[in-house]
Amino acid sequence: MAEKLKYFVNGEYVESRTEKYYELHNPSTGEITAYAPCCTKEEVEGAIAAAKAAFPGWSATPAIKRSQILYKVRDLLIEHMEELTYLVAEENGKVWAEAEGDVLKAKEPTELACQVPSLMMGESMMDASRGYDTVKYREPVGVFAGIVPVNFPAMIPFGWMVPVCVACGNTIVLKAASLTPRTALRIAALYKEAGMPDGVVNIVTCSRNEIDVLLESPDVKGITFVGSTPVGKLIYAKAAANGKRVQCLTQAKNHALVMADTPIERTVAGVINSAYGCAGQRCMALSCCVVEESIADEFVAELVKQAKNIKIGAAYDKTSKLGPITYKKHYDEVVADIQKGVDEGAELVLDGRNPQVEPGLENGYFVGPTIFDHVGEDMSIGREEVFGPVLCIKRCKDFNEGLAIMNANPYANGSVIFTRSGHYAREFTRHTHGGMVGVNVGIPVPVGFFPFAGHKQSFFGDNHCLGKDAYRFYTDSKCVTTRWFDEEEEKNLNVTTWDGTI
Repeated sequence: MAEKLKYFVNGEYVESRTEKYYELHNPSTGEITAYAPCCTKEEVEGAIAAAKAAFPGWSATPAIKRSQILYKVRDLLIEHMEELTYLVAEENGKVWAEAEGDVLKAKEPTELACQVPSLMMGESMMDASRGYDTVKYREPVGVFAGIVPVNFPAMIPFGWMVPVCVACGNTIVLKAASLTPRTALRIAALYKEAGMPDGVVNIVTCSRNEIDVLLESPDVKGITFVGSTPVGKLIYAKAAANGKRVQCLTQAKNHALVMADTPIERTVAGVINSAYGCAGQRCMALSCCVVEESIADEFVAELVKQAKNIKIGAAYDKTSKLGPITYKKHYDEVVADIQKGVDEGAELVLDGRNPQVEPGLENGYFVGPTIFDHVGEDMSIGREEVFGPVLCIKRCKDFNEGLAIMNANPYANGSVIFTRSGHYAREFTRHTHGGMVGVNVGIPVPVGFFPFAGHKQSFFGDNHCLGKDAYRFYTDSKCVTTRWFDEEEEKNLNVTTWDGTI
């Protein structure tokens, strides 16, 4: 009998009173592994109340003490790396090396959060105006809510959201992905083991109806969201209308410009890694290549050759290179998108539907590497995110046409150029719309000390996650201006309108 999961509030795992549960599946086999509760409105409100009650004590905890607890969290992530990697692989479908990377990408921002004593420092100036001294402090804000997608069970909730949020003295309610919550629920226990006070980190699983509680509650001061653009727009509008600060990281259609001077075999290897890693289920997946016509045929032939050598298999099999789609409904959507590309007139040069898998995996949600050539700008397959192992080839006559094709897309998370030319690389980085840019780098995600900086329809908000942007998002600025009077000044009653400001 598959386990019924609990939710995590005020430092304890609590059994939900709901009558509705989500089926959790092992995407490699299709088997049910557990059931996650659709927490009730009252239970979500209880999680907010726990976070609110914990805030005064936690925000008053010195930054160095908060940092020391996060150092212990970091060490526990390393200690439990094997266990957490298996959890990610089993519930999400990432192959072993990718699942381990998911956990490592939770560790890296935790290390950033450990630097909170220096990164929360403010600024000061003596005699900002004659006799007036000004100091700017950074202070915690209150309760935040994080709304998490299915595709990175460790990195997004406990990399992008929790570490810097709590390091800055805030508390948080995570709405974990209802179909992949087990990793997050396990890491919550590691936070408690590290000494995190009860109520600082709380986790619920619920439906969109209960999410409205987070968006509307006056006790929640900010929202951080990762997911689709349509949902991100709705969350951004609703949360902002309720007076909250918001960051919404949304979907993408990342393009690479492949120049004729590029080393083809090495470039293809980079494209394969970027397009098919994590089964294409990441917002930095490289899903389109705009290739100069003079090398396009050779480039596509090499793509097909290398893609056919990718081993498809169970996520927790350490020899697998391509795992399954995370859940059945999305598997059906990816398969439908491939058919849509055929119907639109794109040339399907490698069909990943119904790949051969080992015995016991027949009911898994596997889609093999898929390649479309001659994709036009009027085709949805080359314009909209598929979120699967599907790569589109668009052809161009030169650099300028290729850049124009890329910049016409409404999304701008990442963009890449493959070239030996310093001139074209510089022109590309200057004029591309992508917020994260790669030069001969297929996945241009910077380390966590820099922001994850999507643009256009890939991000809604003012401060991105990670880097110094995260510290700005999770803190308020407070400026304090001070003046001390000598005996003569105490007698002066002529105080001007612009006292101390001019």
